[in-house]
Amino acid sequence: MYGWIWRHLPGNTIVRSLISLALVLGTVYVLFQYVFPWAEPLLPFNDVTVDES
Repeated sequence: MYGWIWRHLPGNTIVRSLISLALVLGTVYVLFQYVFPWAEPLLPFNDVTVDES
């Protein structure tokens, strides 16, 4: 998959590296700003089984 993306990016190695970095940073931004906040209520992180007794 990464090889396919690399072959389809325009430019030489430096330009491809910069475009790849921008794609990675954009993906991380979208995940942290939109996907993770949306999915957080659906995940069972606050379902504890220990009682306070």
